[in-house]
Amino acid sequence: MKVSLIGLPGSGKSTVGRQLARRLQLPFFDSDHVIEQRLGCSIREYFEREGEVRFRDLEASVIDELTLSSAAVLSTGGGAVLRPENRQNLHSRAQVVYLNSSPDDLFRRLRHDKSRPLLQVADPLQRLRDLYAQRDPLYRETAHFQVDTGRPSVATLVNMIVMQLELAGTQSSH
Repeated sequence: MKVSLIGLPGSGKSTVGRQLARRLQLPFFDSDHVIEQRLGCSIREYFEREGEVRFRDLEASVIDELTLSSAAVLSTGGGAVLRPENRQNLHSRAQVVYLNSSPDDLFRRLRHDKSRPLLQVADPLQRLRDLYAQRDPLYRETAHFQVDTGRPSVATLVNMIVMQLELAGTQSSH
């Protein structure tokens, strides 16, 4: 089984993905980490040096590769859904879970995080609202399931996802 987590930066894709993979006894991949390992530098540096288009090309090829691999849990970069080919590959090759977080929740979680290039702007909350408005429809189009990440703990979110997968008949109960 392949499960992919999508959502805005800070929605918990890596944290929840890691726990979900452990629970399902599957390998875990974070597409951003895979990209950084290949580049030998941070995505932020590459983004600044080569531009977004080059980054999105690389991201698309990594997502294509990871969604073709054997059973795993995959977390993707927040902007992965911007490319139609990524939405198609994710949706057709994996069970896609949209971790839906409100811009206000994300801002509360991320306001001290300096490692997120998208938020190094004068008004990060407005930036998150704009990203949400732009990407929420794409996340919904790509996902098979949606989980709201407002207040639940990581363990609760993992349980909710496992229940959704079981209800969909894609995961045998452990």
